[in-house]
Amino acid sequence: MKLTILHIEDDQEIGSWVSKFLTDFGYEVIWITSGHEAMKHMDRADLVILDIMLPGLDGYTIGQRLKQKYPNTPIMMLSARTSMEDKLQGLTFADDYMTKPYHPDELAARIQVLVRRLGIVSPEIIQVMHLRINQKANRILNTISKTDIVLTGKQFHIFMYLLDHLNQILTKKQIYEAVWGDPYIEGDKTLMVHIRLLREKIELDTSKPQIIETIRGIGYRLRS
Repeated sequence: MKLTILHIEDDQEIGSWVSKFLTDFGYEVIWITSGHEAMKHMDRADLVILDIMLPGLDGYTIGQRLKQKYPNTPIMMLSARTSMEDKLQGLTFADDYMTKPYHPDELAARIQVLVRRLGIVSPEIIQVMHLRINQKANRILNTISKTDIVLTGKQFHIFMYLLDHLNQILTKKQIYEAVWGDPYIEGDKTLMVHIRLLREKIELDTSKPQIIETIRGIGYRLRS
C-alpha cells in the first residue's frame, strides 16, 4: 500500500518536480495549486506538504483548518520565509517546517522521519544519506556515483536489520543473533569484520563513517 501525499503548491515548476520526485520515490502524490480544494482530498491523504505563499487563503490559514479537522494527519510546511517568527507560527500546527531552497533528498528524509514517528506505512524506497534503498527490489543505489552497491548475503542481512531499526542503537549481540541465528560469544570479531567490509561499500569515507556509527562498548547504529 502506497503512502499518499497531498502536495499544495501553486508554483508550477516546483510543484511539478517535487511531485515527480516523490512519485519516483514510491509515494502517490495529489498535487493541487490552492488550498480551496484541499478538504476534498484529505480523506485520502496520509501526509500534507503545504506551501505558505498561496493564492487566496495562505498556508497558515489552510494548515490550521486542516489540522483542526484532521489532527492525526502530519503537515510539513515549505516556505521561502526563513524568519524565526514565521517558523514558530507554522509550527503551532505543522509537524515540520522546511525553508526553500532545499535538496529533494532532505525532503524525502524528513518525510520518512514523520512516517516512522507516526507509524504510517512506509514507501518501498528509503533514502539514507547518499543511499537509495529499494526494499522491494533489494537494490541499493549510490546516488552520487549512480551505481548499484552489491552486498554479500550477510552484509545485506546486517544492513537491512540496521535499516529496520533506523537511528536505534543495537548491541552486537542483537545484530549477531538476528543475522546468524546463533548465540553471540563475547569477544567474537565476526560481526566487526562484516561491518568493516560493509562500510567499504556504502561509506564515502571509511575513516569517518557517517552511515553506520560505532557506539563504543555497545554496538552500532544506522543513521539517517
